[in-house]
Amino acid sequence: MGAQAFTVYDLLARGAALHGDAPALIQGARQWSFRQLVERADRLAAGLAALGLSQGDRICILAQNDAQYVDLYGACARQGIIAYPINWRLTAQEVERVLERALPAMMVADASTLAVVGEWPRAKPGVAHWYQLGEAAPAPGFTALSTLYRDGAPPPTDVAADDPFAVISTAAVDVIPRGAVLTHANVVTASLSVIQALGVTAADRYLLALPLFHITALGNLVAHLHAGGANVLVARYDAEEAVRLIDAHRITHLSDFPPVLVNLLDAAQKLGSKLSSLKHVSGLDAPPTIQRLHDETQAQFWTGFGQSETTGFVSIQRVRDKPGAAGRPIPVCRVRLVDDYDREVPTGTPGEIVVRGPVVFQGYFGQPDVTAYTLRNGWHHTGDVGRFDADGWLYYVRRKPEKELIKPGGENVYPAEVESVIVQMDGVAAACVYGIPDVKWGEAIRAVVEVRPADRYTGQQVIDFVGSKIARFKRPHAVAFTDALPRTADGAVDREAVKVLWGTGA
Repeated sequence: MGAQAFTVYDLLARGAALHGDAPALIQGARQWSFRQLVERADRLAAGLAALGLSQGDRICILAQNDAQYVDLYGACARQGIIAYPINWRLTAQEVERVLERALPAMMVADASTLAVVGEWPRAKPGVAHWYQLGEAAPAPGFTALSTLYRDGAPPPTDVAADDPFAVISTAAVDVIPRGAVLTHANVVTASLSVIQALGVTAADRYLLALPLFHITALGNLVAHLHAGGANVLVARYDAEEAVRLIDAHRITHLSDFPPVLVNLLDAAQKLGSKLSSLKHVSGLDAPPTIQRLHDETQAQFWTGFGQSETTGFVSIQRVRDKPGAAGRPIPVCRVRLVDDYDREVPTGTPGEIVVRGPVVFQGYFGQPDVTAYTLRNGWHHTGDVGRFDADGWLYYVRRKPEKELIKPGGENVYPAEVESVIVQMDGVAAACVYGIPDVKWGEAIRAVVEVRPADRYTGQQVIDFVGSKIARFKRPHAVAFTDALPRTADGAVDREAVKVLWGTGA
C-alpha cells in the first residue's frame, strides 16, 4: 500500500483514533462506538478471509438496513473485497440478472428477502457462500453471518484508493441493471463534499433510513462517520418512528425522496413534535413540501444534481439560496453542458450535463463498451440536460431521451458516436443516425447528413470517412443528404421527425 493511499477503511480507522468511544452507529437500543465499529469490521474481515474471499471478489447483499450491513461495508473495505448491494425491491428474476453480472463469491440475504432467494443455495452452485444477516434463525442452505466474526487480525491486504469499493446498481438500460463501480477515492472525496457543503461536524446525527443499496444512504453514512458524527439506523423508513428517533437522539440531518418528507411532517403534526433538532433535509421534493418544511421547522432543504455514477451530488445548494436551481458545482469537479457532438453550449442554452473529477465512477461493472461510451472524450456523460445562468447556477431541465442503440450483427453502435464523427467532415452542420432492419445483420445504420450544398459529398465518402475514424462495423450502410434537418423547439435535431421523413425501412 502506497503512502498516498486513503481508503474507506482508513477513514474508519481514523475515526476510531480520533473519536474513540463516541457513538458512531445506533440501532434500536444498541449503540456502537467508533472504536467498536472498526473492531467489528476487523473481526468480520477475518472471517471473510478464512472463507477464502480475497481482493476483487464480490459479495452481493440483498437485505434491509442493519448494523451487520454496515459491518460488511467496513470488512470489504478492509480486505479489498467489492460490496455489491442489491435493491431488495427487485423481483427474483431481476435479482437473478444482477447475480449473473456480478458473479459473486458470496451472497448475503436477510429474513425479509428469503422469499426471493431462499431456494437459491441449492439452485446456484456458482455462488460458493450463502449467509444470512440479522438475528433470525438462518434458513436452510444459509449460515448466520454472525458466525463469521472472528478474533485475531485479518491478513494484510494492499488496497489502493483507486481500487473498487462498491458497485451501486443503476438503471436497467440493457435489461440487467448497470453497476456503477465506485472506488474508495470516489466515496471518500464525496464525503468531504457533503461535510463542506452542509458544515457537518461531530455534533451531527444522521437518520439512516434510506436503504443502504442507495448511494444517498451510503454516502451520508460515510460522510457523518468521516466528520465524527453518529448514524441512527432503521431497517425501513416509518414516519412516526422517524419523528420519535429525531426527538430522542437529537437527529440533525435526514435524506428525502418523495414521500419521505411529507409523511414526516404529517407524523410530526400528529405527534405534536416541532422536530426542533433537525437542521438539514437533503434530496429532491416538490416546492410546496419544501416550503412546508421551512414554515414548520428550523431546517433547511438542500438540493442539487447528482447520480450514482458521480457518487452523489455534483452540484448542491440550499433551496432558499436560488429557488428552482440545482446549485453550483462542488469544489472537486467540473461541470459542462454540451450538445450532441460534445460542443459546449452557450450560457442559458440547454445541453447535456457532463462531469469530470474525482467523484466520477470508475465505470460500469463488466461493461467496458458502455463505460467507454459514457466516459468518452474524458467526461462522464450523465444523460441529463441542464442549463447554466450567467452566475454559474445549474438548472435541471429534463432527462435526455435514451440514446438509441443499433446492433448490427450483435455489436453495439451508439448513434451519437457515429454522428460525432460525421460532423467532423468539412461543411457538415449536423447528422442523425439510426437503425434500420437488415436481412443479414439484423440491423443496419442509416445516416442523414445536413450539409450545404446537399450534393457536396457522396454516400460512399461518408461511409469511408467514418470507417477511417472508428470501428468499421460502425459505418453507415445508407446515407442521405439534406440542407436542413428538422429541429425541435430548443434547436436539437428532431430524431423522430427524421425517421418519418427518411423512413425506417431497409
